[in-house]
Amino acid sequence: MSAFQKPGMPGNRDAFAAYICDETALDVLRPVVIELGWQPEKCNKGGLRNAVQSLSVSASPNILMVDLSESGDPLNDINALAEVCEPGTVVIAIGQVNDVRLYRDLLASGIHDYLLKPLSASVLRDSLNAAQAVFSAPRGGEAEQVTRHISTAIVGTRGGVGASTLATSLAWLYSAEKNMPTALLDLDVHFGTGALTLDLEPGRGLTDAIDNPSRIDGLFIERAMIRANNNLAILSAEAPINSPLMTDGAAFLQLQEEFRHAFEMTLVDLPRNMLINFPHLLNDVNVVTLVTEMTLASARDTIRLLSWLKTNAAHATPVVVANKVQPGAAEISKADFEASIERKIDISIPYDQKGAATAAKLGKTFIDANSSGKATAGIKQLGSRIIGLGDSDSEEAAEVAGKKSLLGGFDLKGLMSKKDKADADAE
Repeated sequence: MSAFQKPGMPGNRDAFAAYICDETALDVLRPVVIELGWQPEKCNKGGLRNAVQSLSVSASPNILMVDLSESGDPLNDINALAEVCEPGTVVIAIGQVNDVRLYRDLLASGIHDYLLKPLSASVLRDSLNAAQAVFSAPRGGEAEQVTRHISTAIVGTRGGVGASTLATSLAWLYSAEKNMPTALLDLDVHFGTGALTLDLEPGRGLTDAIDNPSRIDGLFIERAMIRANNNLAILSAEAPINSPLMTDGAAFLQLQEEFRHAFEMTLVDLPRNMLINFPHLLNDVNVVTLVTEMTLASARDTIRLLSWLKTNAAHATPVVVANKVQPGAAEISKADFEASIERKIDISIPYDQKGAATAAKLGKTFIDANSSGKATAGIKQLGSRIIGLGDSDSEEAAEVAGKKSLLGGFDLKGLMSKKDKADADAE
C-alpha cells in the first residue's frame, strides 16, 4: 500500500509544503496558501527531485504539493517520494502533461490529486480544501473499530524451550481458526524466527520503527507489517548482528498502541533480555505466557520470572506452560517442579519431534502442519486459556470467569485474577 493512500496522524508535522518548478505557479499558489492560514515560506522553488532530497532529512508535511514538470519518469519518481514521506502524507501533484492514463496511474499510486498547469486559484483552493478534509475524516476503520483487544506476551524461561514455536502457532490459530485479526510482534531483532517459521521475508518494518518511532501510525503498520494470511500480520526483523539494538523502547509502546486499534489479538514474542530491559512492554499485556521445560534451570528461572512479574506487571495474569514434555525423560518430575515454583503448571504440551520437522519442511507453523495430535491439542487449549483470561478483564466476562462452562475443565484458580489468587492463598 502506498504511503499516501490513507490519512495518518498529523502529529507535530508542518501542515503544508510545496515544491514548485516555476515562479508563475508559485505566484498563484502563495495567496491561496495564505488564505488557508499556512506559511507562504513553505512554498519552495524546485520540483519533485528537490522534494525527495529535502524530505529525506526532515519530516514531511501533512499536505505536500509537488511539481512533476521536470520529471522524466513521474511514476518512478513518485515511488521515490513515497520512500521518504511520513505515512499518511496527502500528496497533490501538478504538471503539464494532459494524459488520462498518467492521471489514473498517479491516483493508483496513492496521489490524492493531479492538477494541470497553468494553475488557477479556484482549482488550487478546491484541491487543498479536499486534502484538508482527508485529515478531518475518521482514520481508516475507526468507526468500525474492534472494541475487544487481547494482548499476550510469550516468554521463554530458557533458550530453546519453544516459545517462538508456540507464538507462531497461536498466531495462526487465532487468525485462521478463530478468524481474529491478529498481530505477531517478534522482538528478537537479530535472531527472531517468526517470519522464517511462516516462510516469509522479515522485511525492514521493525528496524524502521525502532529507528523512527515518530513515524509509527496506522498507515505505517499497514505498510510495514508482512501478511501471512488475511487475518495475520507479522512485524519482525533480521538486523545485522554487528548492529546493536539502540532504542529507549518508545517504538515498541507506539507499535502496541497501534495494534490495539488495528487488531483483536496481539502476540508479542518477547525474549527474556527485552523483558528486563524494557519492562514497560508489559503495560498493556493481559496475559504473560511463560514457556518452560522440566529442567532445574527452567524451574529456577520460572521462579525468578514469576516473582518479577508480580512486582513489575501485577496486572498481567501469568500462564505457565510446560513445553516439549517427555514422560520419564524429564530432569524434574511435574510434582517437584510445581512444588518448587509454588503453583500448578497450567498447560502441558508433549514433545513431538516428528511434527516439528514436518512443519519446518512445509514452511508452516507447527499447528498448521499438524492438525491433530496431543501437542496440537495442548496448543489449542493454551489458545482458549489466553482468550478466557484476556476477556476476563471486562466486567461481563469477569462475572462468568469462574463458571466451569467457560473453558471446560480448567481449574478455577487458573481463571482468577491475581488479587483473587493472593486472597485465596492467604486463606
